[in-house]
Amino acid sequence: MKKIKLGDVLDVRRGASLAGEYYSEQGNLIRLTLGNFNYPRGGFQDNTSKKNIYFVGSVNPAFILKAGDIITPLTEQVSGLLGETATIPESDKYVQSGDIGLVIPDETKIDKRFAYYLVSSPVVRKQLDAAAQQTKIRHTSPDAIKACEAWIPENISTQRSIGKLLDALDEKIALNKKINTTLEAMAKILYDYWFVQFDFPDENGKPYKTNGGKMIYSSELGRDIPIDWELGKLSKLIKSVTTGLNPRDNFVLNTGGDIKYVTVKNLTLDGRIDFSNCDCVDEDARNLIHERSNISKGDVLFASIAPIGRCFLIQEEPCNWEINESVFSIRPSNFTTSEFLYMYLKSNGFVKLASSSSTGSIFKGIRINTLMETPTVIPPKNISEQFKNKLSKLLSKLNQSDEESRRLAELRDWLLPMLMNGQVTCK
Repeated sequence: MKKIKLGDVLDVRRGASLAGEYYSEQGNLIRLTLGNFNYPRGGFQDNTSKKNIYFVGSVNPAFILKAGDIITPLTEQVSGLLGETATIPESDKYVQSGDIGLVIPDETKIDKRFAYYLVSSPVVRKQLDAAAQQTKIRHTSPDAIKACEAWIPENISTQRSIGKLLDALDEKIALNKKINTTLEAMAKILYDYWFVQFDFPDENGKPYKTNGGKMIYSSELGRDIPIDWELGKLSKLIKSVTTGLNPRDNFVLNTGGDIKYVTVKNLTLDGRIDFSNCDCVDEDARNLIHERSNISKGDVLFASIAPIGRCFLIQEEPCNWEINESVFSIRPSNFTTSEFLYMYLKSNGFVKLASSSSTGSIFKGIRINTLMETPTVIPPKNISEQFKNKLSKLLSKLNQSDEESRRLAELRDWLLPMLMNGQVTCK
């Protein structure tokens, strides 16, 4: 092992200053932003938070990146972002902007993939955090990154082995993400086919509406619905709605424990709980919260604050996490199933209705009473049961894949510092 400054083995180049007048909703070149870092899960992601992601002005070719280029943020848009790394997935498509640093390894001194993980390692992140400019939004610089110190293996082949091992874990996590994206799309298509197009199986197993199933016009919804389906309120499908607790002056949450404390920020639009940036409480606090929340297998967690549509179906009894007051735990009534209720609360139709009813000057959200009063088409229980039988296996596979990715990420994050400092070696 040898001690180096990052600047001894790599360079970091700041991106171009891109004038806003050339931002566009279409074009050939996409401007990189901090939203392209898949934080805190790691790696590269498409930026779906902005519409004007294209840049149509003139660009120095040096700032048009190639597949395999390594980037790192120079601005901390969210806490902990500094030190993150991502790899450009495609050549001649992305423009490096001023908030983005390009990491250029000297491959005679350091393996490229080892450099990728070195920049994002805890030892480098701690130094970047300590040296970050203390403004409202914190910044780092190419020089600050290059000034960071670390111990690395002298032998490049050893570095290469470490990079390959960590890459293998990340590649499996990325593969699981693709699998889950496909499973999510299948679930949505199935829901839309049955409950939007009304082509659920009729008594002969054929698509209901397509095969002449009887429909009746609903003036309240402004559309036809199956003749024996009920138009009612969402309250008919809900047995109970509970929430957790928030820290208050008269209620002190004991922090520092190992029980995850799930808030709306941990619920995602793709139907997950993201535990990677989760607060924790101890067992005493958890017991106090659970007296109110009473979360259980089969409940649907629902983020009450916009963006509406963030839900999670609890498929196993929760044993090491709890919820706060901004998360609704919705238990289905005997008129429906957990699977239908989960997909309904994620559906475009419900999100549109609920969003129009949201209130709040700072954080728009939906109240329990408003949620219960939402007008809803109520399918017969036997249709919900058939849907459950179709969907449950798919959701189970998605949950297993997600759990595997979580464990792999934990393994990667546990191995990373020890591989970097030589406590663990690759054979």
